[in-house]
Amino acid sequence: MSINQENSFKPSLSLVDATMIVAGSMIGSGIFIVSAEVARSMGSAGWMMGMWVLAGVVTLIAALSYGELSGMFPKAGGQYVYLREAYNPFIAFLFGWTQFGVIQTGTIAAVAMAFAKYLGYLEPALGEKNVLWSIAGLNINMAQLVAIASIFLLTYINTRGVKNGKIIQTVFTFTKLFSLFGLIVFGLILGAKAEIWNANWENAWNSASLTMVDGQVVTTALTSMAFLGAVAVSMKGTLFSSDAWNNVTFIAGEIKNPQKNIGRALFLGTFIVTIIYVSANLMYLAVLPFNEIAFAEQDRVGVAAAENIFGAGIGAYTIAIMIIISTFGCNNGLILSGARIYYTMAKDGLFFRKAGELNRFDVPGYGLWIQAVWASLLCLSGKYGDLLAMVIFGVLVFYVITILGIFILRKTRPDVPRSYKAFGYPVLPAIYIVVALSLAVLLLIYEPKYAIPGLGIILLGIPLYFLAKKELK
Repeated sequence: MSINQENSFKPSLSLVDATMIVAGSMIGSGIFIVSAEVARSMGSAGWMMGMWVLAGVVTLIAALSYGELSGMFPKAGGQYVYLREAYNPFIAFLFGWTQFGVIQTGTIAAVAMAFAKYLGYLEPALGEKNVLWSIAGLNINMAQLVAIASIFLLTYINTRGVKNGKIIQTVFTFTKLFSLFGLIVFGLILGAKAEIWNANWENAWNSASLTMVDGQVVTTALTSMAFLGAVAVSMKGTLFSSDAWNNVTFIAGEIKNPQKNIGRALFLGTFIVTIIYVSANLMYLAVLPFNEIAFAEQDRVGVAAAENIFGAGIGAYTIAIMIIISTFGCNNGLILSGARIYYTMAKDGLFFRKAGELNRFDVPGYGLWIQAVWASLLCLSGKYGDLLAMVIFGVLVFYVITILGIFILRKTRPDVPRSYKAFGYPVLPAIYIVVALSLAVLLLIYEPKYAIPGLGIILLGIPLYFLAKKELK
């Protein structure tokens, strides 16, 4: 096996490929589920839509801001490189550690389990209820093995070269984009009812929390402080459904004309997904009474909507197939891009040395397999859901620090060529920093059981950094 240096990365991904990685990594199962929690938390159609629009606007601002950084440093590792250049290797390591320990691998595990659960819906023998072993109080079920098999299959494909990964990504992302557009169009044409739409918008801006008590929906008006807490809970879901757009920056070394195409892909991908997410929620409001959105069985709003559009049997199967396609394509993008962070960390002497090697297909094969093994262990642990809830706080913090880096680099590195400048600088990046920091603070106040451990995961990287400096020289 030949060992290649970074300049052996082959720039074979076009603008379309890069855009499909952005959109495909963002769209998983969240759009079919998260609206239920948002509806319960906010209590009205206007505020529910407001949370999705806010998430979309915030994501777009962040993506447009990252365009400047991607033009300055079009290298493998993306956001890790931006943090290293704007600050120092220590801050970059904290990001890389959190990505490997929880964010990237935890997301891969959660998406793989969603894939397996819906595959189990079509074939119950492959589902969670089929428990195979019970070891030391830990139940191993068939869905976990299916999830791990999907991770290993996609990892193997991606170790055989970026061209294989990009084919899967483009095919699956186009398929799920057209499927979602189709669901939205069919919903608005076949399933929409004027009386449902009008009733949902009758008190569109009355904020309230909704709870189910003895089969009855209880509405409790939100005080100003409770309203902020509801926003924090809602944005945790909508932002996470819109996350992973930054993954395209990790594979900058394999994108053609990265100085321009990464910024373009970030905008196009996030814009397409934002339009789809907002349209899907408008369709839900046209098809389902508000309380049926809020209290959809197991939060499966997409299934409830599809059943109203196509009928019970066909609707449920339609959404199950859409989620299987969506999650498989989503994980391909996450797996493909994640290992490039570990590659760059290894080059800096801050990760396992072999992760900094490219295999004969010019991809970081060792890093891909390390990622696969850890993500698979998270699948077996059953704790990936808790981990993901914890790290949305860390995700926001690193986005804020990265975008703040634009201001720093404008002063410290004014001579570095910028093929693309942050849109609306300095106003829009500053607005993002204020909004994202506010949300992080709200999460600390109103969701401390998740945010504080999330902060702890980041801080755990401090001793690990010095250990890495010592052991991996």
